[in-house]
Amino acid sequence: MNSWLILLFSLGYMAIAFEHSIKLNKTASALLTGVFCWTVYALYSHEHTEVLDQLSHHLSNISGILFFLLGAMTIVELIDAHQGFSVITRLINTRSVSKLFWIVCLLAFFLSAVLDNLTTAIVMVSITRKLIKNDEHRKVMAGMIIIAANAGGAWSPIGDITTTMLWIGGQITAANSIKTLFIPSLVSLIVPLLIVSYKYRRESTEHSMENEDRAYYRQHISETNLMFFIGIGMLLFVPVFKTITHLPPYVGMLLGLGVVWMVSEFIHKDKDEEERKPYTAVHALSRIDNSSVLFFLGILLAISALESTHILSEVSEWMSRTINNENLIVGVIGLLSAVVDNVPLVAATMGMYPLASSTVNPSAWQFAITHPEIIYQGHFTFNQVTYYLTDARLWEFMAYCTGTGGSILIIGSAAGVAVMGMEKIHFIWYVKRISLLALLSYFAGALAYIFIYPLFAVY
Repeated sequence: MNSWLILLFSLGYMAIAFEHSIKLNKTASALLTGVFCWTVYALYSHEHTEVLDQLSHHLSNISGILFFLLGAMTIVELIDAHQGFSVITRLINTRSVSKLFWIVCLLAFFLSAVLDNLTTAIVMVSITRKLIKNDEHRKVMAGMIIIAANAGGAWSPIGDITTTMLWIGGQITAANSIKTLFIPSLVSLIVPLLIVSYKYRRESTEHSMENEDRAYYRQHISETNLMFFIGIGMLLFVPVFKTITHLPPYVGMLLGLGVVWMVSEFIHKDKDEEERKPYTAVHALSRIDNSSVLFFLGILLAISALESTHILSEVSEWMSRTINNENLIVGVIGLLSAVVDNVPLVAATMGMYPLASSTVNPSAWQFAITHPEIIYQGHFTFNQVTYYLTDARLWEFMAYCTGTGGSILIIGSAAGVAVMGMEKIHFIWYVKRISLLALLSYFAGALAYIFIYPLFAVY
């Protein structure tokens, strides 16, 4: 059975990686892979009740991530429908290309921590189209936006889907991930930003802001500002809500969606149905990328099948025996995320390394409490199995590496793929002009994390 599951998963992974070559959407490949893996497991297993219980358990965790994504994407669409991001655009007046790199990249870095790296990349590329006319300058800016958005998403629990997965799964906490990952993520942006801004230090550009955009903002300034600040405020409130109530993050996100939805309805209550339609949450829901949500569903189902059949734990043991260095293992996984999607990589890692808690592993958890001296850098061994505590070094470093490693190649992250289509950037061009910068960015931030970890270690 395990051989069939590995074969199915490998074929599915290859289909996802070579989506453009085989002309098959990666969502279809992911869904088929997830369903086929669980089908094989069910057919080979004699304990059908156990298989159903395991599937229900995993689906409960997966649904939390999907509801979170749906809520966040709808809020962003509502802000965009009301031209809310004009609040940012109208403040950028410089003609210096070097200064624009700093302004746009820092905006992308902090904005992706609040939204997500994919949405931020789309928004910031749309903004730079109005700020930069030169095609070459705009493409380099787009490459830097990918680096900035992925770096910004790595330190925030809601900035990147992989960090969100670790947060929802209990591997990291919001406060500690921000505290320990902010500096490495910022370093990973500053290093390439210094290089590229120095290169273009004497060049200038002309703005291409449309007059009708400025006119629209002036005419609807109150509702534009209101939707922008309400939307961003509710997204920022999600980790606060989880901390106060201890409810899953998707509950806070759905609360935020409800509030933004209500405000948008109130703003346009006096308009007729046809005039209100583009500004409604129903219309925003029709505009979100549902295929991405289904992609996550399929790939996470496939990963959960490998976890339930203990294939991932066997892979973990093999990596530990072969590499035997936690930093190197995580670093290699981060580099792999430049080639394949980081979602299944993180999902696989979560399955490979058991999380110690009073509910997941009560015996191991009790042993750790009564013998705290065995805990070293957030992990301990019980009955020849290594367990990792919340906020362990492994999970924090994993969040950084898989979040920023995808910038090395343009196909390594959702943000990169989106920008590739928007700016018509070729794979080889990106390798020649951006990949080395992204590689320097990756290692600079990784070294920064290793260096500062002892200052923030909680174990």
